Amino acid sequence: MNMRAPAPLSAEYHELHAELERAGKAGGMTAAAAKEVTRLFQDLFVKEDEFALPPLALLKQLAKGEDASSMADARKLTDRLEAELPNLLAEHFAIVQALNRLADAADSEGLPEQMRFADKMIAHVRMKEYVLYPAAILVGRYLKAMTAPHAG
Repeated sequence: MNMRAPAPLSAEYHELHAELERAGKAGGMTAAAAKEVTRLFQDLFVKEDEFALPPLALLKQLAKGEDASSMADARKLTDRLEAELPNLLAEHFAIVQALNRLADAADSEGLPEQMRFADKMIAHVRMKEYVLYPAAILVGRYLKAMTAPHAG
């Protein structure tokens, strides 16, 4: 099974990436701060594409009650997510600090659009922490429960 993150999440990622690129071209301290955010996000986005967000593509199928027995690959991904969650959250912490520096730089340089972008990115990071990662982990736990041998 070749899973990818749900299309709306991928679209949002591409939109945020384009905004981050624009911030990187703003000049001054804002551009420098945006480049640091970009550097920090690069590894995180790779990990999310590999294992953190693809299990969410199964939510619609699972909500419809479709057979979960063919979804073993998703369990492997969610097991990896659970194992690596502390590292992802540490990366989030560093990213939020960098986004705060971006907001401060944009504020001092009179760039309200970049300030709003930094706030939007922080909200995006928090959504992953509070909604998306836990939902992906629950997908894995649900799949394990549904495919576990039942005691007779």
